Amino acid sequence: QVQLVESGGGLVQTGGSLRLSCAASGSIFSINAMDWYRQAPGKQLELVAGITSGGSANYADSVKGRFTISRDNAKNTVYLQMNSLKPEDTAVYHCYADLLFTVGGITGTGGYWGQGTQVTVSS
Repeated sequence: QVQLVESGGGLVQTGGSLRLSCAASGSIFSINAMDWYRQAPGKQLELVAGITSGGSANYADSVKGRFTISRDNAKNTVYLQMNSLKPEDTAVYHCYADLLFTVGGITGTGGYWGQGTQVTVSS
C-alpha cells in the first residue's frame, strides 16, 4: 500500500546538474528518515545522502559540497539536487523511506524502496 516513485534522472555532461525527486504515496501515517542511495555497475550500494523528518541532513564524503538533499513533508517528497556532476556519479539512484503506515486501523513501521532512476554523466 506504499509506493515510492523516483524521477529526474537522465544523461548530463560533466559539470552539469540534475534534480531527483522521490514521492511517497499510499497509507502513510508519517515518514521518518528519507535517504538516497546509488549503485554503480559492479559496485555495492552506497548511501549518498539522508535527511530526518526534522530536516537534519548527512552526506557521503564523495558528494559533500555538490549535492543537497531536501524534503517537503506536506508532499511526502524528498529531493536530491546534484551539481558539478562527475562521471563517477553515474549510477542508478534509489530513494528509501523509513515510515509509519496504517492499514485497517493498525499502524506499522517499515522501510520502502523506489524502483530507481538512472543518472549518467558523460565525460
